[in-house]
Amino acid sequence: MFGYIHVYKPELKVREFERYQASYCGLCRSLKRRHGSIGRLTLSYDMTFLALLLTGLYEPKTLSGCCRCPAHPLHRHTYRSNVYFDYAADMNVLLTYYKCLDDWQDERRFLGLFFAGLLKGRVKRLKHRYPEKCQRILGLLRQLRELEKKRIYDIDRTAGIMGKMMSELFVFREDLWEEKLRRMGFFFGKFIYLMDAYEDIEDDLQKGRYNPLAKRYQKETFEEECQQILKMMMAETSRAFEMLPILKDVQILRNILYAGVWTRYRQVQSSRKETKKSHDNRPISSAGRS
Repeated sequence: MFGYIHVYKPELKVREFERYQASYCGLCRSLKRRHGSIGRLTLSYDMTFLALLLTGLYEPKTLSGCCRCPAHPLHRHTYRSNVYFDYAADMNVLLTYYKCLDDWQDERRFLGLFFAGLLKGRVKRLKHRYPEKCQRILGLLRQLRELEKKRIYDIDRTAGIMGKMMSELFVFREDLWEEKLRRMGFFFGKFIYLMDAYEDIEDDLQKGRYNPLAKRYQKETFEEECQQILKMMMAETSRAFEMLPILKDVQILRNILYAGVWTRYRQVQSSRKETKKSHDNRPISSAGRS
């Protein structure tokens, strides 16, 4: 369920995009420092958003610098670093580990099982660092697995579990902003879960895998229903976000929430329309003519 939370570059100013890239590089450095080179392989834009969100909310002391990295050895890159980038790095490793296990259980992907094995020791340390948070997340993932095994198609229940899991990730500490962060994470998690299901629906049905939208897929209103549900989830996410007193990087965060998260949706929708158009325009074989 990675890859849905990133910026929409055409609507960002140059300095904003550079700051976003510096945040991405900062997360990469935190992953390397805390989890080694293996940790760096889990890098995602999803947790870059979380680091930016918490940094904007709490405004901690943030260090900046320039460095070279293995991915871009010829150029120096600006990076940012603070306690929330470290936290996002830890959550990034934790999520990747559970996603790899999920890939193995769902599709028997040996690569997922292998990578989960590489991360296992690091996740064990994270369980000691965040015992209650890890226990709650693991419990929610088990609940979700049970519902999927039983082929429960109640999206409020299945997506709701993912929402609760994301609400755990969004809360760094119990304070004045905990409730709003939990609400934001809850609806964001539901959006990500359902967006993932929307993208994978054809492939899942073809391979006999569970998909929470399977019962809706045969309806003529499938596309309209999915769009409406996803819009509702992001509307609630954005409403909770706007209640937070964030000033720093707020335009970058708004860019992601109001434009960036829809990039993959538009790509999937366009691809689906092209596939349908191609199928409808196929010439009828002579055997099929009356």
